Amino acid sequence: MKKFFVLLGLSLLVAGAVSAQVVRGGTLYAASKTVALKASTGIFAKTNGSLAYGEAVTVLQVNGKWVEVRSNSHSSLTGWTKSANLSAKRILASSGTGSASASEIAMAGKGFSEEVENAYKAEGKNLNYQAVDQTEAIKVSEQDLQNFITEGHLSLGDN
Repeated sequence: MKKFFVLLGLSLLVAGAVSAQVVRGGTLYAASKTVALKASTGIFAKTNGSLAYGEAVTVLQVNGKWVEVRSNSHSSLTGWTKSANLSAKRILASSGTGSASASEIAMAGKGFSEEVENAYKAEGKNLNYQAVDQTEAIKVSEQDLQNFITEGHLSLGDN
């Protein structure tokens, strides 16, 4: 349990360092499998397009936790995303010839590596990774999500 809190603390430290490096004109990299770029801030704003894992972007402006970026490979693609979807560290997506998938590299970048997984196994923890994979595979449309939030009278938080 102590290791979990240490890993959590390190993750928060890294996230804080990334947030501090989000500056206008700076280069960041898509840190998720796909990163939706929105026409404005807000999770239900129109989607302009998406970035692939590891794709480089230039920061145009920052508004709180939201960052407006331009794709370095497709200069006409711009939009807003949360800073948590971006990394200040250059990310090399898997070419398919290596032993790690883009998903595995993303998890390692967030602190969950094969070594961490093996440490959990060594401690006798019987974790169901297949259930995690199944959960990650669930896709919910933005319309269904918006209906769920509206019908449940939920708050969007700080958007």
